[in-house]
Amino acid sequence: MNASLSAETQNATSADASPGRRSKTLDTEYFKGMYATESDPWQFATSAYERDKYAATLAALPRSRYASALEVGCSIGVFTHQLCPRCDTLLGLDVVPSVLDQARARCADCPNAGFKLSAVPGDWPDGKFDLILISEVAYYLDRPDLARLVGRVGNALLPEADIVLVHWTGVTHYPLSGDEAAEGFIAGARGFAQVLKQERTDKYRLDVLRATRS
Repeated sequence: MNASLSAETQNATSADASPGRRSKTLDTEYFKGMYATESDPWQFATSAYERDKYAATLAALPRSRYASALEVGCSIGVFTHQLCPRCDTLLGLDVVPSVLDQARARCADCPNAGFKLSAVPGDWPDGKFDLILISEVAYYLDRPDLARLVGRVGNALLPEADIVLVHWTGVTHYPLSGDEAAEGFIAGARGFAQVLKQERTDKYRLDVLRATRS
């Protein structure tokens, strides 16, 4: 996905202006409700979409190993468990306590993994990271909160850190589409990161940025 991305993104973004779109960031209660009757409402552990997306995400990582990684929105820890072997330490964030309990259980054999209850961008962990993964998360935010997330990430990067964005590009009722979320993040991060690689399928887009500010 190179120069053609701009035209594709413009078309997809226009098409994503669907009725019923939420206008504000989805709060913690929305996610608690999603998990109230279903332990894996997005089928992270079973869907072919997730399986293929996880494999593509791991393949897109520019480095074979990271010293300190942050996964924003780790959910039940399916991808966390796959990412653990590539990291010295890995911190997963999510907003539902029962979800983090599942993630801890799934990653019980990963002593390098830790988990924290955190609703970004308002809550943010201490520390600096050389990998920050934001997968299927940024479109839950409205534009002001997306800008706050960009600021949080910019202040949490080690020199030459990698930022990975992965988002579904279908029509949603979320505040932003996948394209709007990714393009908004990239635009906001221009002062501290540049696009390293981009990929697009018929279902999702994957953007890798590299920190340019030490």
